[in-house]
Amino acid sequence: MTTRALLIADTHVPKRARALPAQVWDEVEAADLVIHAGDWVSEDLLDELQERSHALLACWGNNDGPGLRARLPEAGTAVVGGVRIAVVHETGAAKGREARMQDAFPDTDLLVFGHSHIPWDTNTPNGLRLLNPGSPTDRRRQPYCTYMVANIGNGTVDVELHRLPLRTSRTR
Repeated sequence: MTTRALLIADTHVPKRARALPAQVWDEVEAADLVIHAGDWVSEDLLDELQERSHALLACWGNNDGPGLRARLPEAGTAVVGGVRIAVVHETGAAKGREARMQDAFPDTDLLVFGHSHIPWDTNTPNGLRLLNPGSPTDRRRQPYCTYMVANIGNGTVDVELHRLPLRTSRTR
């Protein structure tokens, strides 16, 4: 059996956008699992994602206040389709990230992270896969707002990066 997972991070609602783009909500509805790697900003978005998603794996980020930190872990974990998954917001500088995360998450197959708003997909020498979906609401220095969809099953992860059209990524 394959699990369809939506990977998002750095939504910053309502500071960077009033709401998630409609395309992302469509992906929430289609996903078996939503993985959010922090920087929600609003508990209202957490409530809405919990209501609208089939399952949610999430953590808090550096822009999340006491309410979100009380409700979410600093790092979340789950086993899905034989894949050991962790989600965390910050992983530090890009230089040396693979070695640091391999040491920090030795019993993990897939680490989803956020913070930079920059899509990332690498593997460590020991096989840990690192994914950052970027941000669906705040592209910063990137050409597009982004998210990822992963198909997880039988110990494997197939990932596709999705770009949001500029007009839909601007939700303000």
